Amino acid sequence: MQCQEALIASLAAQPILVVVRPNPTDLDGDDGPGSLLDHLSCLASVGLRHVEIGWQLDSRWCSFVARVRQRCPSLQLGAASLLTTDALADLKTCGLPFAMSPCFDPALLERARQRGILLVPGVFSPTELQQAAAMGCGLVKLFPAVSVGVDYIQRLRAPLGPLPQVIAAGGLGVGDVDAWLTAGHAAVALGRQVIDIQGPDPALLRWLQTTSG
Repeated sequence: MQCQEALIASLAAQPILVVVRPNPTDLDGDDGPGSLLDHLSCLASVGLRHVEIGWQLDSRWCSFVARVRQRCPSLQLGAASLLTTDALADLKTCGLPFAMSPCFDPALLERARQRGILLVPGVFSPTELQQAAAMGCGLVKLFPAVSVGVDYIQRLRAPLGPLPQVIAAGGLGVGDVDAWLTAGHAAVALGRQVIDIQGPDPALLRWLQTTSG
């Protein structure tokens, strides 16, 4: 619970997360100009706090995480796309304190807790949201958020009562951030569209420069 409270507090200070998925070249250690690690370093330099690294069943994944941590020590790193106990084992190896799952899996959630890992479950339906709350989840991820719209969670508050804090994820860009935060979401997760071969989205750089510091 301490890790959950710390993440919620950190997201209150900067309510975005950037989700990245290393390709084989990144995993091989090509970290020079134009690489994913180079782009993350650029984002860290302008104040980005939270990055989720998409988990992969690959022995090189933990090495990539270690290189990101070494080059960008200011970033708070977690894992994305956790679906298996193999992924939980890698999180322990890498020392990552939190992870996000696209699904609500009570058994996986319980295994994560037993290992001292904060797993933020993905929810979509009112039933999943209610079940996650019943399991003590103070933070959940609405996925895919773009499919239900910015007012979806607000419409659920009256019939369901108090809800966990919600990260909106899936199909959202920098231009969506303010609207989703205004609608009551705790944070917005931004995916592959904010970093491409040319580097970070200039709109994201401007958002960070405007809101950081």
